[in-house]
Amino acid sequence: MGLEATMIVVDNSESSRNGDYVPSRWEAQADAVNLIFSAKTNANPESSVGLMSMGGSQPEILTTLTTDVGKILDGLHRTKIKGNSHFSIGINVAALALKHRQNKSQKQRIIVFTCSPIDEDEKSLIKLSKRMKKNGISIDLIAFGELGEDNTKKLEAFSENCQSAEGSHLAVIQPSSNLLSDSIITTPILAAEGVGGGAGSGGAAGEGGESGGNSFEFGVDPSMDPELALALRMSFEEEKARQEREKKAKEAAEGKTELENIPEGDEKQPLLDKDDEPSGSGSGSKGADKKDKGDDSDKMDTA
Repeated sequence: MGLEATMIVVDNSESSRNGDYVPSRWEAQADAVNLIFSAKTNANPESSVGLMSMGGSQPEILTTLTTDVGKILDGLHRTKIKGNSHFSIGINVAALALKHRQNKSQKQRIIVFTCSPIDEDEKSLIKLSKRMKKNGISIDLIAFGELGEDNTKKLEAFSENCQSAEGSHLAVIQPSSNLLSDSIITTPILAAEGVGGGAGSGGAAGEGGESGGNSFEFGVDPSMDPELALALRMSFEEEKARQEREKKAKEAAEGKTELENIPEGDEKQPLLDKDDEPSGSGSGSKGADKKDKGDDSDKMDTA
């Protein structure tokens, strides 16, 4: 997959306290950030990911570009929920961080989570979008929470004007009983990394394995989220047990079919022959033995 430097911008404004997404808007973002990091670093071990927030009094860079998931998790842990969202400033700061990336061969991408009202007008957003496109920066938008007509229209205009050969996407995630990360898996944002195509990929995306920058089983640090790690482990074990049951059932069915094809003996054949010996293939050999013994006794008498 492509070599990228990606800045993830999270929305830690007061709107992220809302619990309409499981388990809350903020915790849903934190879970999705872990998924995105795993997808990017697994797709190319030399890709790097940074993290910043755009809530509070001003945007803040939490973690510079890295391949260490521990630094990303630490940045999420240190983030406080407060203030309002600063959409345009957050994107500008993220672009500045990408500009100073060490590996200039990495393509630039910004992934923005937004769950609060956008104060900027559509005209200024389009201007910002075109500037990002000119600088070769692809921008993926993950909109959830505040999905009113005005907000959605602004985001659609922004996304349309930053389209480039590298691809920029807008994912509008409606509230549901699913995790935000599970919904993101099915969008084009992660499809390019070989993760998209269904929730099972969450799986993992879900069964992240130990490649790339994430050495945790299923892409989850048990010390950070033991409940999620346990749920993924149980799901994996249940699926493994189900596959074993199906395999045994299939083998048993095939074995039964083979037995049915074996021809049975002639039921009309008597159990004993005329010499009161068991009938069948064995009787012939016994008769032959008797004959041989008879021949031997004759030879002895002759002698």
